[in-house]
Amino acid sequence: MKPIAKDFDLIVAGGGHAGVEAALIAAKLGVRVGLITMDINTIARMSCNPAIGGLAKGQMVRELDVLGGTMPRIADQTGIQFKMLNRSKGRSVWSPRAQIDKRQYETLLQKTVADQPNLSTIQEEVVDIVDDHYRIRGVVLRDGSVLSCRAVVLTCGTFLNGLIHIGNRKVCAGRMGEVRAEGITEALRARGYRTGRLKTGTPPRLIKQTIDWSRTRVVTGDETPIPFSYRTKWFSPPNLPCHSVKTTPECHEIIRSNLRFSPLFSGDISGVGPRYCPSIEDKIFRFSHHKSHLLFLEPEWTNSDQIYTNGFSTSLPEKVQLQALRKIPGLERVAFFRPGYAIEYDFIPPAQHRATLESKSVAGLFFAGQINGTSGYEEAAVQGLVAGVNASKIILNQETLTIGRDEAYIGVLIDDLITKDTLEPYRMFTSRAEYRLLLRFSNADARLLEKARKHDLVDDRLYDRLQKKLSATEKVIASLDRSLSPQEINPLLSQHNERVIRQKQLAKELLKRPSVSIHFFVDESTKEILTNGFEPFIADEILLEAETQIKYAGYIKRQRDQVEKMKQQETYRLPDQIDYTTLSGLSIEAREKLQSVRPETLGQAMRISGVSPADISVLSILLSNR
Repeated sequence: MKPIAKDFDLIVAGGGHAGVEAALIAAKLGVRVGLITMDINTIARMSCNPAIGGLAKGQMVRELDVLGGTMPRIADQTGIQFKMLNRSKGRSVWSPRAQIDKRQYETLLQKTVADQPNLSTIQEEVVDIVDDHYRIRGVVLRDGSVLSCRAVVLTCGTFLNGLIHIGNRKVCAGRMGEVRAEGITEALRARGYRTGRLKTGTPPRLIKQTIDWSRTRVVTGDETPIPFSYRTKWFSPPNLPCHSVKTTPECHEIIRSNLRFSPLFSGDISGVGPRYCPSIEDKIFRFSHHKSHLLFLEPEWTNSDQIYTNGFSTSLPEKVQLQALRKIPGLERVAFFRPGYAIEYDFIPPAQHRATLESKSVAGLFFAGQINGTSGYEEAAVQGLVAGVNASKIILNQETLTIGRDEAYIGVLIDDLITKDTLEPYRMFTSRAEYRLLLRFSNADARLLEKARKHDLVDDRLYDRLQKKLSATEKVIASLDRSLSPQEINPLLSQHNERVIRQKQLAKELLKRPSVSIHFFVDESTKEILTNGFEPFIADEILLEAETQIKYAGYIKRQRDQVEKMKQQETYRLPDQIDYTTLSGLSIEAREKLQSVRPETLGQAMRISGVSPADISVLSILLSNR
């Protein structure tokens, strides 16, 4: 291990996905970072499902890559199956996802952390912060020692007073077999922070040899997979299969008859669970009309004997879990490596933070990951990067990084967190983004490259590589301005049951037809553009993005017009010290919500739950008069 400095510019508390991204990006920006974790052997551990990406999450991983994050590149190196979700739907919701070898992922990221200059890891626990007139000066460790620093990023995950539930059994832990973190919640509460309690769950891990695989359905990835990272050049993942099974009425009956033993239903758990990732108890109770639910059996690493039961998150007693699973075809003799469990933990409602993820109360204190009430590796990682960048910018006295809702899903995530009530663990979905057609997985580089360049998050080599890709996309689009005669194109149109043309027509106009593909128009000049140093998956993405821009041109323009109107509200800054309770004309609820959230802009105020358009009109007039 590298020698440890006695003081740092930045302390990152927590070595999960948020902490790793925060520490790595800050160290790359030239800041001296101390990453403090209770166990250096669990840095970057994938606590739950062995996957990265998914609906909207895959877009965030792509965005993370452009902004200098590490998760996308390591995911490409350790992925065992890649798949593009939602291909049957519109381009705005296409989302990449990968099954990951959890052991390799953890190992590679730990090595990345160990090899990173300016970054030291310390096996300890942060129990308090040190501040002077509400400005960070350091942290207090469990052993009583103090480390000085100029900024702190708290990324404590589910470890904050974590409590595991398996039926009536309770275990104080941050993760099964790992001690929980104590002290931070109490320290923050003493400084006036509001805190809350949330819950999440994980399914049982099954022993591979106890499953009858002949009674399951094989699920494979894409034959021509697409990587997450633009830094990836050689990409040939093994495409190892997953399998699926379905629950049965007999399985449901066992769960239903034992609901009273589930902490969720008995009232033992006060925290709220994720609505969009329900436990199997929730599914049986809330969707009683469904005769079965789909489960995926996913290997946790290459040649793994441990199988993740995706879709069967539970806090039922271990015996009941086993009885229910054994009523599913193929699982009649199944045995556990580990039962499923629920975990309850503290969080800090994120309306108390700025768009930079810095606290509104203590300068230099940042929050990222599940401490902000989110769920998921991807949500944690992007918050970690934003917090790490902005903590570094403050230390270096540089302009901070903010990302708009129209620029990235990362912007949607952070804006939702700081303006909306966090009543349950936040999970990103495409439906949360009003401008999702602009936030495609295939244009993350076009959206964020210049911002990454401005903040020194992308090196010259990658910048030039992506500029070349964007230029090639423009050339392909320009090449479709050529006219095609009926003789040239009608045979292809007839072959695909499309109406033939009687006179010359632009290829660009023909491409707007639903059944017409850009591949109809790939000629030698187009091939020359695509083979100019591009890997096959990059060439395919250039064609996909060119086709999308043409086919969806009208819808894209409409959303960009909406964005321009919205930006007028975002430029109207609200005073920091305004007392909203004194503003007559606002509804009582609006006064309470505005006083609690303290939005930074009029645009943020518009998005606060309980603040009506009428309240915004009154607020605009009152502030203009002032």
